[in-house]
Amino acid sequence: MICLMTLASVYQSSGCAISFELFPPKNAEGVDLLCKNVERLMQFSPKYFTCTYGAGGSSRGTTLEVLQKVKQITNLPVASHLTCVGSTVEELEGYLADAREIGVDYIVALRGDPPQGTTKFEVTEGGLKYANELVELIRGKFDDLGIAVAGYPETHQEAVDFQTDLVNLKRKVDAGADIVITQLFYHNDDFYRFRDACQAIGIEVPIVPGILPVTNFKQAKRIASMCKASIPAELESAMSEKEDAAHQFRVGVDHARQQTIDLLKHGVPGIHYYVLNKSEAAAELLDGLQLAGV
Repeated sequence: MICLMTLASVYQSSGCAISFELFPPKNAEGVDLLCKNVERLMQFSPKYFTCTYGAGGSSRGTTLEVLQKVKQITNLPVASHLTCVGSTVEELEGYLADAREIGVDYIVALRGDPPQGTTKFEVTEGGLKYANELVELIRGKFDDLGIAVAGYPETHQEAVDFQTDLVNLKRKVDAGADIVITQLFYHNDDFYRFRDACQAIGIEVPIVPGILPVTNFKQAKRIASMCKASIPAELESAMSEKEDAAHQFRVGVDHARQQTIDLLKHGVPGIHYYVLNKSEAAAELLDGLQLAGV
């Protein structure tokens, strides 16, 4: 596999490196639409695309198909999510080998959420318990793959407290992660506190903020509740003024644009956008911005 750039090197140049996250569509029509949106997002010169998969690995095959198509369209590096949920070490190694074979460059290594209908993560017999163990596996046997791990500005929902969560994050970084991509957030101050705390504990890899533009308030509240992210009172008030879809889209995109401008001013090395397989919101909020800084 020839990687166009290592994951660490993406964030070593000046300016702000942009990346986008996709998810595997349910049908061929969805894949075609995703590809069209990927082509539109290319105008912002992203450094790479990532793709998630369904709960418990239910769409891993589709994820690899999507990434293969995205790589053909863009000629950019691509990253697959990978979780410990429902997999033995042997199965994880099999997936990593398949991913590498089709040209995947990076892995977003996660422990993973408990399967739907359950509230507690259960270790699969012969599997892994923590994300740092997954990082160690990748680094030990698939060292040519770049590794991103997740960070939580407002603390992981299962963590005892903020400091314990940071210690767990450092364990993942020390195991060999190249970068940290954060969970979505809507208060930039939450990210800045998190970034400062990471530096204070000795985490020296790039901390990349993750942004999800709010385009539908009901959906945003559901997603935010799942990952323990708070929605600013002023954003909630503005979006609640009207149930009109165009109004909610405009308010949410404007908020994400202001988040982006502020993050650029604070010198973030990159921004990772959760685009939900669409391009309209990202195109609106990024239009005209100088990603080398403002």
